[in-house]
Amino acid sequence: MVELRWPNGVITCPRCGSEKIGWLEKARVWKCYGKHEAGKGQTFTLKTGTIFEESPIPLEKWLPAAWLISNCKNGISSYELARALGVTQKSAWHMLHRLRYAMKESGSEPLSGVVEMDETFVGGKIGNMHKGKRPKGNGLSGKPRGGEGKTIVVGMVERGGRVKAEVVQARTHEVLCKLQNENIAAGSLLVTDEWKGYNQTQFERVVINHAEQYVNGMIHTNGIENFWSLLKRGLGGTYISVEPFHLFRYIDEQAFRYSNRKDMNDGARFVKVLSQIIGKRLTYAELTGKTGPERSF
Repeated sequence: MVELRWPNGVITCPRCGSEKIGWLEKARVWKCYGKHEAGKGQTFTLKTGTIFEESPIPLEKWLPAAWLISNCKNGISSYELARALGVTQKSAWHMLHRLRYAMKESGSEPLSGVVEMDETFVGGKIGNMHKGKRPKGNGLSGKPRGGEGKTIVVGMVERGGRVKAEVVQARTHEVLCKLQNENIAAGSLLVTDEWKGYNQTQFERVVINHAEQYVNGMIHTNGIENFWSLLKRGLGGTYISVEPFHLFRYIDEQAFRYSNRKDMNDGARFVKVLSQIIGKRLTYAELTGKTGPERSF
């Protein structure tokens, strides 16, 4: 952890950046002798300024949790993690969400080359819902269609490479074009299905009509369909029930493992997660929506 946080071997204060640091043996903390603003302590540990900050759970339990979530193909449930680490289920759930926050890719390069793009609906089957909770249909039959009452997720995968996915309110051409411009490099080839929301794209586009065929040479969306399969297998088999409010975090988790599946072993993925923990905080109040920016779900 020390080598990952301070790779040049010089320990600096996470609050002020000063190198005037001393180690307090009895307290087992570092002390900064630089100037600090009022209310900002001078002592710090490895946890300070990371997703682990102010957590009473020791690193001896945090690090195995980071290993498990970064390498379990279908994820790991909070109940299973709680049994393995000897913590409560509530603590394990908070730990996993903090780690998912660290797994979120930020500032990465846009996707390029051949990019497959598709949407999917995440939610329980309408036939399994209680009659009082089933969405009302808008069609002539009055019956709900497959996507009604579910959460929409849009994904883009670089052929043979990384994936980006996020929850959206609608799959209109305005939403889809905005995501393309933000996440796909200019000059890329866009591969989609026949959904009309892609008709106004600014990228060169080829279409595979799923009503006729699923593969036409190199024209297909099997890459993003593979990601949807992995995502839904984890949601349905491991996590069982996920609120739409938290869905984006589970998508970040699966996207991390998918984007780092090639030329990386378990240890490399574990190290990458730990390299992304700095400057990120997720309190329980923020996680449960009591503080922080409100979300639409």
